[in-house]
Amino acid sequence: MIEIDIKKELHGSVGNMILDINLQIQNGDFVALSGLSGSGKTTLLRVLAGLEEARGTIKIDDEIWLDDKYNLPVQKRKIGFVFQDYALFQNMTVIENLLYVSKDKKLANQLLEITELSELKNRLPNTLSGGQKQRVSLCRAMMNKPKLLLMDEPLSALDPNMRTKLQNEILQLHKEFNTTTIMVSHDPSEIYRLSKRVIVLKNGKICDDGNPRKVLLKTDGSAKFSFEGELLEIIKVDVISIAIVSIGQQIVEIVISHEEASNLTIGQKVTVSTKAFAPLIN
Repeated sequence: MIEIDIKKELHGSVGNMILDINLQIQNGDFVALSGLSGSGKTTLLRVLAGLEEARGTIKIDDEIWLDDKYNLPVQKRKIGFVFQDYALFQNMTVIENLLYVSKDKKLANQLLEITELSELKNRLPNTLSGGQKQRVSLCRAMMNKPKLLLMDEPLSALDPNMRTKLQNEILQLHKEFNTTTIMVSHDPSEIYRLSKRVIVLKNGKICDDGNPRKVLLKTDGSAKFSFEGELLEIIKVDVISIAIVSIGQQIVEIVISHEEASNLTIGQKVTVSTKAFAPLIN
């Protein structure tokens, strides 16, 4: 169990504000932090990592990381941090970047195998693509077997196909190691695919908290429309199916027949349209 009750004054998108967070996160959970830029998401990650100071308490299981008398140093916190800019050692090979964190060669090779990097382990970072660098960064973050994995928009600089590939690898790593994970993201389809819980911040405070469907799904009525989106999930409900589709910055649900569902594949691009307020998906 992670218990967080912190306050920190900061300069947000609307001027000075107080980051005021009180929440609990279950071990092994995958939490997405969402909200407008300047709402306090990255600052919260940095406070958890010990990279910024705050008032209050942070407790991981029975270990105190922060209270009014004590602030556990960064190097003693069992965290992994994945940045947007990779932050790799350019003069070290892929395997050397991992072994710099821990000399556990068995774990390093396991992580490289999961992320399909084994054949590149003796390459330097400047010879890798952006997606490959981010996979190395992810593997390195897992090398100290962290109690908490923090990711700050780790896939934002990648193209859609590479983002999807890395999302699948993040899910595989999460399933393999069951590491409690907190990820900052603005991408609703990424949040839906990866997280079990979404926490939305606004002006330094939690304004919404729940499962991805509850927080992200928009079901307001609309006039006739036709939009392209990505099929995220198909849920069978009695005699119908419900398709969950990402369109722009929104997640929508559409009732379809089981026959229609059988012709669809998760991840494919679909066109969502409505005639006389009856949505069609094809």
